Amino acid sequence: MKTLDRIPTGKIDRASNLIKAGAKVGVNYIKYYSNKLTKDEEEAKSILNRDNAEDIYDSLKELKGSALKVAQMLSMEKNIMPQAYVEKFSLAQFSVPPLSGALVKKTFRKYFGNNPEAIFDTFSPESVNAASIGQVHKATKNGKVLAVKIQYPGVKESISSDLAMVKPIAMRMFNLKKEGSEAYFQEVEHKLSEETDYTLELERSQNIVNRCKHLDNLKFPNYYPEYSCEKIITMGWLDGQHFSEFTKERHSQEMLNKIGQSFWDFYMYQMHELKQVHADPHPGNFLISDIGELMVIDFGCIKEIPHEFYEPYFELAKSENLHNKAFFENKLYELEILRTQDSAEEKVFFTKLFHEMLELFTRPFNQEYFDFSDESFFQEIADLGQKYAKISDVKNMNTNRGSRHFIYLNRTFFGLYNMMHDLGAKNIAINNYKKYQ
Repeated sequence: MKTLDRIPTGKIDRASNLIKAGAKVGVNYIKYYSNKLTKDEEEAKSILNRDNAEDIYDSLKELKGSALKVAQMLSMEKNIMPQAYVEKFSLAQFSVPPLSGALVKKTFRKYFGNNPEAIFDTFSPESVNAASIGQVHKATKNGKVLAVKIQYPGVKESISSDLAMVKPIAMRMFNLKKEGSEAYFQEVEHKLSEETDYTLELERSQNIVNRCKHLDNLKFPNYYPEYSCEKIITMGWLDGQHFSEFTKERHSQEMLNKIGQSFWDFYMYQMHELKQVHADPHPGNFLISDIGELMVIDFGCIKEIPHEFYEPYFELAKSENLHNKAFFENKLYELEILRTQDSAEEKVFFTKLFHEMLELFTRPFNQEYFDFSDESFFQEIADLGQKYAKISDVKNMNTNRGSRHFIYLNRTFFGLYNMMHDLGAKNIAINNYKKYQ
């Protein structure tokens, strides 16, 4: 894969890049209308989605930063995005063009006053992994093998302008109204800004690793503050297979269940005990060892869960509360799903919608064991999304619903459920995490 000697950092440069992508999309639509003359609608639309996904992704991967991070986030929305976009955007998790060696050295000289070859005993000039915000190089020091993550230049400075560019697209996609939507975009901007602070990531990584190291079948890297700073973070190297590669192979159900239980316990322990959670559960952040250990290699996105949100959020995960009409309605107001200014029509519509959604999404929490390989469960999720997407009435309503904390908690559960499903984990003990309390 070619390396990049320059990343556009200015607002105009980055916008120009997306405009070029927009022009290519326009050409793709012309091809689409031509294809409809000789091909059936489904095939023509499939070609359109494939070409558009490729052209948009090619543009985003040159920009890197938060523009590419948004594509990565969308790749997890398997029930919203066409499959061609999911497949292409998922490459942002671990496979994008890396920085050139010259830019890597420039970053080291700026923060450590020396080239990486002078700091480490050995340092690979080529990156071994490049994603949306940074890339990883392999190094050694005093007999230890290290992973050195280096942030791309200009990422933090371009967050606001990148979000401004993608905001209109997101508002159309999720039917958001301008009034009241600012809190959601501020939440995303705040979390993206945190992800560019490697000093904060180092601190959080060490804290979570220290508090979760007693959980079974999990493995975390060691961290090295002396070789880390706000744009570089150094950790111990872990040998393992990418999660997405592992799930494509055949493995015993016993091993799949073992990994799945570790994955589930790790997340439940964070949510219920730590009240903060690794809010970026996508395959690029996890490895599997040759003996079936789950390795967590990136803590860039951590969502802290405030008590005033945690309590009503998980109270509605209990079946008896879902079927207590007065209690259920009261919690919807606490979570900002219902509002005092809602019309009678809006109140009825959103109460029914969220009751259906919560009954479905919280189903695992109301069983002692759950089978995440069950295709019918995930088909119900897809069908529910399609059902409400087709209701015309919702277009005339204010769909800015729920506390800003929903954004990353819902993202966490979507990612967790999808990865558990990809793994094919069965017979997962839902409350097994309590044995670690």
